[in-house]
Amino acid sequence: MPIPDFQSLMHPLLLLTADGRDHLLRESYAPLAEAFELSAAERHQLNPSGQQYLFNNRVTWAASYLRKAGLLASRGRGVVAITAEGEQALQETARVDLAYLMRFESFREFRRRTNGAARAQRAPAADELDGEMESLTPLESMEVSWRAIRADLELDMIERMQQIHPARFEQLVVDVLITMGYGCGQGSGQSVGQSSDGGIDGMINEDPLGLETIYLQAKRWVNPVGRPDIQKFSGALAGRRARKGVFITTSHFTREAQEYVTQLESRIILIDGQQLARLMIDHNVGVTTVDRFEIKRLDSDYFLDE
Repeated sequence: MPIPDFQSLMHPLLLLTADGRDHLLRESYAPLAEAFELSAAERHQLNPSGQQYLFNNRVTWAASYLRKAGLLASRGRGVVAITAEGEQALQETARVDLAYLMRFESFREFRRRTNGAARAQRAPAADELDGEMESLTPLESMEVSWRAIRADLELDMIERMQQIHPARFEQLVVDVLITMGYGCGQGSGQSVGQSSDGGIDGMINEDPLGLETIYLQAKRWVNPVGRPDIQKFSGALAGRRARKGVFITTSHFTREAQEYVTQLESRIILIDGQQLARLMIDHNVGVTTVDRFEIKRLDSDYFLDE
């Protein structure tokens, strides 16, 4: 039979996890393929880029969308488990698809981010989802798909960063800024550690003698960062007579915190989880390239008569 699309895989994947145990996603490929009676050739059919098995890739996307809606939860690298919302979905419907997932605010927010700033003021209605891609040119469709992949990766990275050890997150922050070009070379950045850090989690020397130093505060938080947290960091900078600081969190900053930094004499830059994930993707920190596509157009000049 034809290889099912990723929406058709959502309900069967939920059923597979209905026992409440943790499941390695890669171990779901075989039973799902058997449920759809796929042949060996269909199971090993590659996607257009030739880099991944098409069926496995669609299972992975189905799981990703279920996680965005909160029907599946991540239990570590490549491990998922059904949630109470997922169990409720199995009782309510025999098909879980994008239209069904639009019932959940977390998924609607994901869709708003995916659709870009121009459409961020409203979530598309469920009946718009299928027709949305049909109205686009092939190039526009690819752009929408690229944004969806990018938004999905950003959320996955934030979730992963919130799970790692705080000391590892501090080093991650140093790595990102060094990769961006801050610092004076190898060894110019270091994490301070959790003991007696005095409100400072890392430092980056901008010159070999350390005459100019950027001080870092890294909070691996889920809750928002408020003004009192910025005040403590500002005090730590003042104690070192520092002029430059970067406060990075995996969550977000309150409006009061954002307004407060504009009033300070010292320069403090705020980077939230979404911006941090974007910086990591743009500078290839913690990510690998799995596919690459080139879009070419006709070179009319080549065909001109001499």
